Amino acid sequence: MSVRIAGIEVHVEGDGPDTIVMAHGWPDTYRLWDRQVEFLKPRYRCIRFTLPGFDASGPRRLHTVGEVTTFFRQVIEQLSPGRKVTLMLHDWGCVFGYEFYMRYPGLVERIVGIDIGSAKGLRRQLTAREKFYIVAYQMWLVLAWKIGGPLGDGMTRWMARRAHYRGDARFISSCMNYPYYLNYFGGAESLPRQMQAFKPGCPMLFVYGRRKPMRFHTQSWIDELRSRKENRVEEFETGHWVTLQQPERFNQIAGDWLSVTREP
Repeated sequence: MSVRIAGIEVHVEGDGPDTIVMAHGWPDTYRLWDRQVEFLKPRYRCIRFTLPGFDASGPRRLHTVGEVTTFFRQVIEQLSPGRKVTLMLHDWGCVFGYEFYMRYPGLVERIVGIDIGSAKGLRRQLTAREKFYIVAYQMWLVLAWKIGGPLGDGMTRWMARRAHYRGDARFISSCMNYPYYLNYFGGAESLPRQMQAFKPGCPMLFVYGRRKPMRFHTQSWIDELRSRKENRVEEFETGHWVTLQQPERFNQIAGDWLSVTREP
């Protein structure tokens, strides 16, 4: 089943009592979660969508943090009225999803975060090499966003290949790069000005890939998560796209954790 909310197609599969809302990142679409939906839908109601502005067939424009978190709220209030949901998030889905949780904690029961942790203190702990990698690829994508068209799309696909992306390149477009532009050049709507420090007060599963040129979390944040018994942290021998590179292991870990942390 699919419905349109705020002009975006939202896919709903499964009919379990608990709802999982899945949000992807760059350079993905709702298709990132195909293997997870197949695994989880016999027991859970899975809701997924392509992030606002990430669909190349739609309008090409910036979407602010407020607009994206409002869209999350509209989806949850319309499709899970009166019931909390689990967020399953990757990459920019983590960034927007964590901010959604900070703004609307009463709508979230649990969080599954993939490869992106809290940004607090991260800059101080990155090596010079890691900082170079981050600025280099992000500014390339900012430039691709500004150029747009076939050239900007080609630049974006080239960077996805350099990052060892394993998804379908047909759906990659420079329109997906607007969050990077907002991060550096968003002015009053820039991410640093709009986002709160992420402090999960609900149960959280955090998984991350070890084999990549830069980190997106701090060890101190990992230690803080592990200090609460309802949380779980797992390292994978993968790159950034854990769910594509080791889907079976991820599904098993996520499924086990969801079962033991379900609210009565």
